Amino acid sequence: MKNITLSIDEEVLKAGREYARLHNMSFNALVRKLIEQAVVYPSDRWLDDTFSLMDRLDVYSGDAKWTRDELYRV
Repeated sequence: MKNITLSIDEEVLKAGREYARLHNMSFNALVRKLIEQAVVYPSDRWLDDTFSLMDRLDVYSGDAKWTRDELYRV
């Protein structure tokens, strides 16, 4: 793994360290995770993956129709 040097505003660094602490991780791990999410797995790809999975399922709802309220019931 390569080491890099970043310049970051002190207030942003302080807030980042606090966020990492609250999430039980190091600031270094937080930065790695954020960069990985940004460049390795585009944030909008999950939607394409979801529709792809739904297309592969052998499910048919027939002529069933639902109201908006029925769809939001848990």
